[in-house]
Amino acid sequence: MLVRYYDELLGFFMREVKDPHEAQDLVQQTFERMLARMRSREPIENARALLFEIARNLLIDRHRHLKVRQHDSDDLLQEMAGPSAHEPEAIYAGMQRARTLVATIERLPPRCRMAFVLHKIEGQSHAEVAATMGVSVNAVERHIMLAVAACRQALGEAVRAKRTPALDD
Repeated sequence: MLVRYYDELLGFFMREVKDPHEAQDLVQQTFERMLARMRSREPIENARALLFEIARNLLIDRHRHLKVRQHDSDDLLQEMAGPSAHEPEAIYAGMQRARTLVATIERLPPRCRMAFVLHKIEGQSHAEVAATMGVSVNAVERHIMLAVAACRQALGEAVRAKRTPALDD
């Protein structure tokens, strides 16, 4: 029964996400949720309508998830920008922060670094990065999430290291 709706669902998701790999993932998730519903033995009056309701809900979940990730990334960009003050200490701290971030980005795995640079530095969308790299949007999101986490960790460690007194003091 579900097989007859595969192409229709795939087309629906392709129009929405513009990424064939992600569209296929979303079709699979839709079928998984539908099968779970069928196993619950609840009566299903219109299978097609239920499939597309599940599909729309998956898109809503995806959109919310992307907004949260974008917000986290925006916070990191503000941290990367550093202080706006023109005081020497603030300028030096900003330079140190920039050095820490550059070193962290250079240590990232190549695919992770590429996704991060294309998205955060060159301003490409997740879909554009996915097309450039030949991977799914989900893979791009994971790479960017890992890169952001590595940058946050490096900045946190740098702050903690400044607060820790030197052993030879």
